[in-house]
Amino acid sequence: MTGQGKRRYELDAAEARTAGKSAEAVRNFRLILFCSQRLRHLMDQHLRDENLTSQQGVLLSVVRARRKPTLGEVASAMATSHQNAKQIAAGLERKGMLRIVQDKADGRVKRLTATSAGSRGWEWRNASDFRMIGEWFSELSRSDQKTLRQLLKQLAKSLGE
Repeated sequence: MTGQGKRRYELDAAEARTAGKSAEAVRNFRLILFCSQRLRHLMDQHLRDENLTSQQGVLLSVVRARRKPTLGEVASAMATSHQNAKQIAAGLERKGMLRIVQDKADGRVKRLTATSAGSRGWEWRNASDFRMIGEWFSELSRSDQKTLRQLLKQLAKSLGE
């Protein structure tokens, strides 16, 4: 995948032959993976001063938006496993940004709630994050960004959103 002088997401001749009719799909898959890893890395760097990872930021955003969601709801919203969401939540709980509590109606169910430390500064944080994301996409015109969003929505639907 990393031939000399080639981008990580390109196919060499042998891979293209092996992929056959799926070659464009494989190129796109690799490019999406590359972009997702790069974007996650950039967001991790952006959040470093807040002592957060991008995954922790996503989890806190889901908790704030859904108001006391279950751990399962958070895992589903993050497209991750229950176990992974639980580990991320536990890290945020250790930082005092989140509380994991038992559901009052069903003690087997865990609900997540942001503490004041986990909620503090999000208006500023969102504005800063949104500006940074805008810069990352600045090479694409607004029209290109809308087209990209539509294409990614189609892909998400075909993957079983």
